Amino acid sequence: MYKGHRIAVVVPAHNEAAHIGNVVAGMPAFVDHIIVVDDASRDNTAQVARRSGDHRILVLETQSNSGVGGAMELGYREGLALNAQVLVKMDGDEQMSPEFLPVLLDAVIENGYDYAKGNRFLASESLSFMPRHRLFGNVVLTFLTKLASGYWHIFDPQNGFTAIRVEALRTLDLAAIHKRFFFENDMLVHLNMHDFRVKDVAIPAIYGNEESDLNILGIGATFPFLLLRKFFHRVFQKYVLRDFSPIALFLLLGTLLFGWGVVYGAWKWVEAIATGHPTPTGTIMLVILPLILGFQLLLQAIVLDIQQTPR
Repeated sequence: MYKGHRIAVVVPAHNEAAHIGNVVAGMPAFVDHIIVVDDASRDNTAQVARRSGDHRILVLETQSNSGVGGAMELGYREGLALNAQVLVKMDGDEQMSPEFLPVLLDAVIENGYDYAKGNRFLASESLSFMPRHRLFGNVVLTFLTKLASGYWHIFDPQNGFTAIRVEALRTLDLAAIHKRFFFENDMLVHLNMHDFRVKDVAIPAIYGNEESDLNILGIGATFPFLLLRKFFHRVFQKYVLRDFSPIALFLLLGTLLFGWGVVYGAWKWVEAIATGHPTPTGTIMLVILPLILGFQLLLQAIVLDIQQTPR
């Protein structure tokens, strides 16, 4: 136990036979349960984990590859069944050092946060080792995730080193959370809909010879659309169904006005080029006024959403 709390660490692993043994061996003594979820690995990840001989370990195996989100749902449910009070996610590729577990747990146990996550950008020494494409991708995804999740003070949303209080986990609909690499981002969206408090903790990443299943092109093609859809889902759930807020009204009117200005303005611009006739001043005003008013409403909605961030 850690400071009177039963701790379960869930380790999703896919083809991590080369690393899973070291991950299990490095678990601190205060961890009560180590739940390794072998997500249909093609190597002997499960066998290596079992050979560790650690009495705390429980190895679960999926019949088909369910993605990190699917593996975590299985691991979380097992942790709940074991009556864990704080559940930690730690990947099986040795990129997350167990020496930082106390820092992560203290944010939940001592500081009263519902969810704590690592932030490699706060640990500046790890940035020099982060591959450039990952650094750029994280910055872009961070902004989009801030918009989608409503946690405007959170950075590095792709960081999977997390800890969650059991009360918060029981509230979430685990089956509704994304099953693939979008899992960490979607967790933040679902946490915000329930006004749970989230904290970033400075934890450096370790980059070695591990192989990532992350498809950069696939992430770039799918994540922006997923985040946009989740943004509207969160707004509808939080600001319409549960407690109607001006934020929803500002977003709706702002989107309609700004969209009208863009579409109508583009049409008139093309028409003026095709006919060679200048656009009348009144028509130009019908474009500019909705654009300005729509932009102001959207900006005001974002400002209000930032003020609503659970602290």
